[in-house]
Amino acid sequence: MSSATSRTPLIDMVKGLACAAIVCHHLAFYGPMSDIAAPLAPWLIAWLYDYGRMAVQVFLVLGGYLAAASLAPQGVARFDSALTAVTKRFVRLIVPYAVALLLAVLVAALVRSWMDHHSVPDEPTLAQLLANALLLQDIVGEDALSAGVWYVAIDFQLFALSVLVWAAVRALPGAWARRHGPVLAQGLLVALTAASLLVFNLDSGQDMWAWYFFGAYGLGMMAYWAAKAPRATDWLALIVLLGGAALALEYRGRIAVALVTAVLLVAALRSVRLRQWQGLALLVRLGQMSYSVFLVHFAVCLLVNAVVGHLFPESPVLNALGMALAFALSLLAGRELYQRVERHVPTWSVALRWQAGLVGAGMLVALGSNWA
Repeated sequence: MSSATSRTPLIDMVKGLACAAIVCHHLAFYGPMSDIAAPLAPWLIAWLYDYGRMAVQVFLVLGGYLAAASLAPQGVARFDSALTAVTKRFVRLIVPYAVALLLAVLVAALVRSWMDHHSVPDEPTLAQLLANALLLQDIVGEDALSAGVWYVAIDFQLFALSVLVWAAVRALPGAWARRHGPVLAQGLLVALTAASLLVFNLDSGQDMWAWYFFGAYGLGMMAYWAAKAPRATDWLALIVLLGGAALALEYRGRIAVALVTAVLLVAALRSVRLRQWQGLALLVRLGQMSYSVFLVHFAVCLLVNAVVGHLFPESPVLNALGMALAFALSLLAGRELYQRVERHVPTWSVALRWQAGLVGAGMLVALGSNWA
């Protein structure tokens, strides 16, 4: 989710807007502040509750765009080893992720005794902690320790699947495979995009696997190729054809958002003026640290919900101000996580220490709760 190739201000701005939408969605979704503040603007709370999560599709499209840019900008895999590329991705994702989950576990333990609300996670179990630490929670049927962490697991799966496709094409023997490798790899990824949009994404029971989400991710890859091609017409036509066919087969708002995002991304990045625009500084900075904000905001919102909901259980105005405070503090906490953790290149040993710390602290919390 965080990549050096994302340093295009326009892309960072879009990431910043999508990140803000996700934080607002979770503020509306996880009360009690939103429940108490709802009479002030019921339509806004309801809209954020129902549709704010659609911003995830923007991240999926941008993820595909950035994966194509970093893994194979010319259509040929530019990484030396598939295993190295995948493990580097895992380590970069997992360190800030483990830090944020550790904070979420500690905050939940702090507020659990005096905030009786469904948004407070239960005491963690060893199996749950291990599954979350390894990005396997949905696959093995364990609850997530924080809101939105499913996306980190899916992002990693999507990246790994893309790496494997490019590595497999590069490994094919013969001069023909070497000569037509870029087209073959693109063809396979387009086919996988079509299969996701037209088959896998129709079954919500598959939503713990990359192929369920590859439709939006693949549209992002195609948007990259369209933005960089001498003529965008063919790629744009293919994007619209696949997205339109998916919507005609069964209308899904999430696919409509992904399709519109991909098309607008091509149009914007083929415009010299927009491509060179430095953007709005605040949104650009938010986009650069969006992964950290995405990770840490649940713990911050949970803590503010507990304090404000406990002190002012009947004041819509003060709870609305509490939601605004939680949003602002989420950005500040995300900035700290970005500056102190995410922006530094981690090692396997650092990743393992944080994973072990998450599991160990979670077990201490569970044991302490049982003794109490």
